Amino acid sequence: MRAACIQLRSGADIEANIEEASALIREASDKGATFIATPEMTHILQRSPNKLFAVIQPEDSDAGVKAFSTLAAELSIDLLIGSMAIQTGERRAANRSFLFGPDGALKARYDKIHLFDVTLSRKETWKESNVYDGGQASSLTNIGSAKLGLTICYDLRFAHLYRQYGQRGAEIIAVPAAFTRPTGEAHWHTLLRARAIETGSFIIAPAQGGDHEDGRTTFGHSLMVNPWGEIIAERDNDTPGILLADINLSEVEEARRKIPAWNHSPDFT
Repeated sequence: MRAACIQLRSGADIEANIEEASALIREASDKGATFIATPEMTHILQRSPNKLFAVIQPEDSDAGVKAFSTLAAELSIDLLIGSMAIQTGERRAANRSFLFGPDGALKARYDKIHLFDVTLSRKETWKESNVYDGGQASSLTNIGSAKLGLTICYDLRFAHLYRQYGQRGAEIIAVPAAFTRPTGEAHWHTLLRARAIETGSFIIAPAQGGDHEDGRTTFGHSLMVNPWGEIIAERDNDTPGILLADINLSEVEEARRKIPAWNHSPDFT
């Protein structure tokens, strides 16, 4: 299959973000992509809880869910919206991925399990749990003949989640992200390659990039990595655009035949 990562620089205007993402999705489809993935927080990046809750909606009335479902059907593609902020209660939200099939139907959803509660420096602290509730379950689904595992951003640092996907037969694992610039420069490439090597899976990682309206700066550098840990495509900047690569699923079988590491370790869970 031909896969595409959409790299974005989402702002605080949901309608504008949907419009920009949709234009890039159409461009990727025009270039032959049948599986297209967008980054974490595709339709809004907003650090202020007050401003966030003034505009986000529950899933059944969210503008992004409706727009991207329609777009997937129009283009007849598998479309993974890396995540959107979905209201789940009184001043509570989910950081939720949505996979829409070629008929526009919702095939799978996934709520980010591991929340980014960290202090990077005296000036930069993040506490996603102030706004978001972590998910409780992994999500393994299908795109065409391939098994796809869903993760989001900070999940990348928790190898046990990826090991589970590898053991369950995932051939592609998606890592939509909004990595900060400091953590991206330090760890993005290394962690993505490690997860591919450990699981023998393709890793598809669409990213947010650049200086955002809410004051944050993200790393960009959307990547695709093959099951041997080789980077097969990279958008080597932080600007919005598309990244394309052809995925040969036989490489998964070959990598796992050579080094079936996930079968050589007891399950400690």
